[in-house]
Amino acid sequence: MTVTYSSKVANATFFGFHRLLLRWKGSIYKLLYREFTVFVVLYSVLSIVYRFFLSETQKRYFEKLSLYCDKYAEQIPVTFVLGFYVTLVVNRWWNQFVNLPWPDRLMLLISSCVQGRDEHGRLLRRTMMRYINLASLLIFRSVSTAVCKRFPTIDHVVEAGFMTAEERKVFENLKSPHLKYWIPVVWFANLASKARKEGRIKDSVDLQTIMNEMNKFRTWCSTLFGYDWVGIPLVYTQVVTLAVYTFFFACLIGRQFLDPKQGYTGHDLDLYVPAFTLLQFFFYAGWLKVAEQLINPFGEDDDDFEANWCIDRNLQVSLMAVDEMHMNVPRMTKDIYWNDSDVRPPYTLAAADYCIPSFLGSTTDMGLGPMLNLSDIDVLYYDDVMPEDYQPRRQMSVLGRVRRLLSVQDPPDLSPRRPSFKRNSSEFSSVFFPFPLDQNLQLGAEELGNKFNLSGLQEPQAKACPDHLSTLREVSAPSTPEKQLRSPTLRKVPEVVVIPPQGNSLHRQQDNRDTQGPELPQEGPGKGTRESSSEREPDQAAGRPKDQGSSKQRWSVPAPKKKLKSRQLFRRVSKASLSSLPSPNGLVGRK
Repeated sequence: MTVTYSSKVANATFFGFHRLLLRWKGSIYKLLYREFTVFVVLYSVLSIVYRFFLSETQKRYFEKLSLYCDKYAEQIPVTFVLGFYVTLVVNRWWNQFVNLPWPDRLMLLISSCVQGRDEHGRLLRRTMMRYINLASLLIFRSVSTAVCKRFPTIDHVVEAGFMTAEERKVFENLKSPHLKYWIPVVWFANLASKARKEGRIKDSVDLQTIMNEMNKFRTWCSTLFGYDWVGIPLVYTQVVTLAVYTFFFACLIGRQFLDPKQGYTGHDLDLYVPAFTLLQFFFYAGWLKVAEQLINPFGEDDDDFEANWCIDRNLQVSLMAVDEMHMNVPRMTKDIYWNDSDVRPPYTLAAADYCIPSFLGSTTDMGLGPMLNLSDIDVLYYDDVMPEDYQPRRQMSVLGRVRRLLSVQDPPDLSPRRPSFKRNSSEFSSVFFPFPLDQNLQLGAEELGNKFNLSGLQEPQAKACPDHLSTLREVSAPSTPEKQLRSPTLRKVPEVVVIPPQGNSLHRQQDNRDTQGPELPQEGPGKGTRESSSEREPDQAAGRPKDQGSSKQRWSVPAPKKKLKSRQLFRRVSKASLSSLPSPNGLVGRK
């Protein structure tokens, strides 16, 4: 009978597993106490003979024999051989349990698919399940000693009700030297086909499903028979057994405590009781006894399978399912959560600690305070927040250069803050400016018209723009014939050009190289854009975009109050930033 202790180890408590060491049934003490007693007695006898009954010459000879046995006993690979053997046995033992034949799936199909509440329908369903239980009984009789003691002959099977007298005659008249557990399976298949012809099974699909489940049940039976027929090779079992017992026979002599006066290495103390040798025997011999117990789980050991209980359970449950439970459905009623959308089953006071909220992801509790602490600013840059004395120190940091070279992400407290755009920021900036805008950069209206054709953009409200961004305006400009032929409906494509501050020749050259279309006249030293006053005044007076032709966008940024260093300006307005602007053709394709 299997010893179950799962409830004792449900919770890992202090000394929880140590309580299991005091159990006797199914324990290693019950399994090994005979061999352990024999080993202790033999060791004690040799120790007494060596100390009191041998002469000095005989003692010297016994000491040499003890040193020899202790030296060469360690060359026996007990750990390797025994460990692999026990692993193989445990896997085989668990596979046999997995393949135990259970008729539950078949009884559910028969109860629902074989129709008829009359006596013939009831007889048909019960007979089919009796044949299935008879097949499993014949298999258990052939592999289990406990079942064979319970049903030693076919007469006992007939007497138990698994087989009728007429079925016994048919069973015995079929002359076959092989195990005839398959005969009830054939009877089941024939009976299922007959039920389909009589209309008891309404659909051929139901018949096929029943036959498939019957074949799975037969496969489980044949698997158990195969495990009983082909076991672990006897050679391997003999090797493991001889290795363990030979090792401890050598330990009887080699682990004796010798006379300390002789000065042998490792024999400085005389403790009389070899504690660690006894523990080693307890572990290795116990390991072997576990394999001996699990190699055939259909015996009568403490941890063997209860095959007789399986037979009783399967017969009782299967007959009840196909007879009393056939089409026996309770009356449907509304559940207690009928009008409750928030279904929460109650908890007892003992289980109140297990009522926990649902897991929504590891970033659910991530705080947003550091990112939203400045709600009045649309775009936030690290140059505006960092102290003045910290910025040069960060730029000249050797560690920062190495981290940028190795593409290593900066720690949160040192990494530059990305711009945080609010919902009320300009739509134009979020679409056409993938890079942060510097306060020292100005967007000219005339470059906007020459670079792109603006179309389909709504005029953002003035209140939605931050203080350092002016309202987007549309300026009429003729569209090129090439774009009109390519997409007549999309004639206005936005164009964005970044103009560096006045007096910066480096960025003026860069802007001239990136600008497409006809060159424009250079602006005067006192103007903020390249647009003439005649072109700018009508838009400013009207306060709204023109209705004709394609449009230009003007986005001007006020001049900075303080002059940044050339090193910072070159890093913020680089060639890579300007080249990352979208091309007109790409924007037309995305549109």
